[in-house]
Amino acid sequence: MSQHNSFQRGGGAVKKRNVIKRYERVVLLKKRGVWKDGSRVTGLKKTKPED
Repeated sequence: MSQHNSFQRGGGAVKKRNVIKRYERVVLLKKRGVWKDGSRVTGLKKTKPED
């Protein structure tokens, strides 16, 4: 059984993601100096992905 063409990844331009995972957000906040060790991972500040 083969895979349909619409499911294959194209080699074209890579689209920038608008949403980041929670662990990515924590790493980004640590890098910016906003995150403190022992802080809660729920209710994090809104952040834009790093370019």
